[in-house]
Amino acid sequence: MDSQPSRPSTPRSASNGILENGEGMRVKGKGREKLLRGLQRISSSPALAPFQRQRSSSSPYHGHSTLSCVSLATPMAPSPFGQASVSSSYFSHGASSTSSSVPSTAPTTPGLDTPGCDVSDPMLAVRKVGHPIHTTTSIALPHHHKKKLTAFNLWANMPHEIRLHVLSFLSPKELVRASRVSKEFYDMCYDGQLWTRCDASEFYQQIPAEALAQIIVSAGSFIRDLNLRGCVQLEHHRRAEMVVKASKNLVNATLEGCRNLQRQTLHDLIKRNNRLVNLNLTGLPAVCNTTLRLIAESCPQLEMLNVSWCKHMDAKAIQFVVEGCPKLRDLRVGEVRGFKDLEVAKSIFTTNNLERLVLAGCEDLSDAALQVMMHGVDPEIDVLNNIPMVPPRKLRHLDLSRCNRLTSQGVQSLGHLVPDLEGLILSGITTLTDSALEPVLASTPRLTHLELEDLGELTNSLLSEHLAKAPCATKLEHLSIGYCGNLGDTGMLPVFRACTSLHSVIMDNTRISDLVLAEAASMVRQRAMDAKRQAIISHNPQQRSSLPEVTLHLTVYDCGNVTWTGIREVLSRNTEPMKISIPTTTGTKDQEASSDLTTSIFDATGNKPSTTTNVTAIPHPPTTVTTHQSPPTETIALKCYYGWQQTVDEHTKRVLRGAFPSARRLEAKWAQYMQAEEEERAGGDGSGRRRRRRRAREAAMQHADEEGDGGGMGAWDGDGTAGAQWAPTAAGGGGRRRERGRGTVSCAVM
Repeated sequence: MDSQPSRPSTPRSASNGILENGEGMRVKGKGREKLLRGLQRISSSPALAPFQRQRSSSSPYHGHSTLSCVSLATPMAPSPFGQASVSSSYFSHGASSTSSSVPSTAPTTPGLDTPGCDVSDPMLAVRKVGHPIHTTTSIALPHHHKKKLTAFNLWANMPHEIRLHVLSFLSPKELVRASRVSKEFYDMCYDGQLWTRCDASEFYQQIPAEALAQIIVSAGSFIRDLNLRGCVQLEHHRRAEMVVKASKNLVNATLEGCRNLQRQTLHDLIKRNNRLVNLNLTGLPAVCNTTLRLIAESCPQLEMLNVSWCKHMDAKAIQFVVEGCPKLRDLRVGEVRGFKDLEVAKSIFTTNNLERLVLAGCEDLSDAALQVMMHGVDPEIDVLNNIPMVPPRKLRHLDLSRCNRLTSQGVQSLGHLVPDLEGLILSGITTLTDSALEPVLASTPRLTHLELEDLGELTNSLLSEHLAKAPCATKLEHLSIGYCGNLGDTGMLPVFRACTSLHSVIMDNTRISDLVLAEAASMVRQRAMDAKRQAIISHNPQQRSSLPEVTLHLTVYDCGNVTWTGIREVLSRNTEPMKISIPTTTGTKDQEASSDLTTSIFDATGNKPSTTTNVTAIPHPPTTVTTHQSPPTETIALKCYYGWQQTVDEHTKRVLRGAFPSARRLEAKWAQYMQAEEEERAGGDGSGRRRRRRRAREAAMQHADEEGDGGGMGAWDGDGTAGAQWAPTAAGGGGRRRERGRGTVSCAVM
């Protein structure tokens, strides 16, 4: 039986499944072959490139995709496993089996073996599905070696010194509030370096006693300046003792108003702080003679002591302080009794260290005690001028107000012995006359403050003949003559002309009139023009463009001779523009060339010249005057009759903010109202009423339409009489339309 001969079998290599004769044999079915061919077509399509996966940085082969056992790459592509051309020898046509059976010595991926595919298609090879693999490789660091990014806390990493410097810009109240943030902030806010100066006078009504004591105790020895003025919270002796024990290095201490402070606590405070320089114990009931004795023994560095209104001490204790504190410069002992003791006055004369002496209200101070303070005991007298020959006193400020036992003889002893005196207060010494102040004014060239209130015996000759001609006239800044009923225009007019540096003048209840106000306004205006001229010459733009400032304070209430006309004069000068004339030279050096003029001097006969002289004529360069107009820079603040004070204050506010047209309108309306009010009081019926109606009708016709004329309401060029004209001063107009046909002019402001 004929049978179909079978195909001879060829042995296959056991290592890789390749036929020994080099021919491939189908080891899989047709379905497998179709699947592989389909995959080849899909992978070769360019439309799949955007959908490829990104590389993974953790792959040891520097690729993002996984490995596949089947590759559709060309046979010449390099092997992705580091082997020497496995695909080219495995599926190549006519290749020897020995070349493919040689094992590769290159390392391979652990756990991933190269599969052997028994396929007959020579185009198939093992490849990686995904991006092409780069030759360089990078291995990522382990997770535990990566640097962790944490939030940076600037405040926590800031040095402690810098944090304290930042907190030093906070006020005490803000520091107490910030201490509530956290425990760390609590410790920093109560650090002693932030409380070297503890001033509780600004918040003493709001802070409780426990918090105040805690601040002082926490600051401890860091506190240098302690101000407990008005702090009545420290009434409990335990709190006060805590404060005293914590304060050991005080330099300035103010305990004014701590009326509940115990005497023993105060003494402990003085003993513990031997570096005190300024000590204020005003009005403390705990102060006694023993307290001042302790101050003299424990505070050798003391320079200022204020024990005014301390009722449980006398002037004898002052002697201990004056002799025990050689650096004492400021002594304030107002309302202290016992200054009739000559031993205390002798101590003050002997030391001669005081620059400020306040004896206000010391009713026991007598002429003899004051003379001993100035002259000493039995001084040598100069025969020529009858002046004691003693060293001059170092006093710069002297307050003798309300020392009722003093007379002109005692105050006269100040003459020629206080050349450095800058402030003198003699208010309330009702027996003083002109003879007491004449030698004082003649020998104090540095006097700037003079208070002579309630001296009814003074006359105008003291002001006109002595004060206006005194060496201190140009430096006097403050003058008070209130309740001096004999002083009036005769004395004050020369003072305002001579004392051009005045900044404050109190003239209430005197006989001055509107002339003094006009002279004061003229003085201020001239002073402002001189300063403006100097600023223009020196080219100082900051000084030239500044807003007006109040440079003179006048107090003129309860002056019977001051009328609304004088007040209006001051208001008008406050808004009047200044016209400053500055001479300028227009010549040059070429114009200053000299010309030689030859003149012949003939002899007496007139025949021949005896001498020829060359006279050089130097022509002066031409000068021109330039006028500058500017708004006022200095104004006057008035205190006058209460019925006019509101208008004056409003006018001053407008001037200070530079609203000059508005201020002029207010001044004009107020003047119109005051004039109508005066006519109403003086006229009654008949001709006075008809005159007022006629004037009101003329004013209404003249100023009916201010907007149409283009001129605003400005300064009034009249003196309060009939026929006064209104000059347009506000640029661009802008006033309100007046009512027509009104019988009486009224002021909307009043």
